[in-house]
Amino acid sequence: MALKVGDKAPDFKLYDTDRKERSLSEFLGKKTVLAFFPGAFTGTCTKEMCTLRDSMANLNSMNAQVVGISVDTPFSNKGFTEANKLTFPILSDYTRDVSKQYCGLVENFAGLKGLTASNRAVFVLDKTGIVKYAWVTENPGVEPPYDEVNKALVSF
Repeated sequence: MALKVGDKAPDFKLYDTDRKERSLSEFLGKKTVLAFFPGAFTGTCTKEMCTLRDSMANLNSMNAQVVGISVDTPFSNKGFTEANKLTFPILSDYTRDVSKQYCGLVENFAGLKGLTASNRAVFVLDKTGIVKYAWVTENPGVEPPYDEVNKALVSF
């Protein structure tokens, strides 16, 4: 079951693109946009992460940061980050444990039997880790409603 508004976001430890372990707690203290995406180098995921990259000046003006999370390996995420010049951390949930807790999983992703990815989801957290906005879709081809994310960020 996905997290909902008012929930305390569970802490996690995941590896970044340099294979450094990162935890949610280190990002708290600022508004945080957690963006779960099903797969690096896929069309909708690339568009979403690039849209967030291009919105960083606006997000920074709201004292917000972005953390992307996918089930891809740190190695794939590094290539994806470099290819798209992403300016925020991309974390690897290769065990899929964090995705299960936050937003659930897509089985047989892209029609590939046995391939499991995270649902696409966006959670806006306040500086203490309370969920102020939650959006989850089981349709991997749908981008998040960016206007809603921005409205959520300015609401607190």
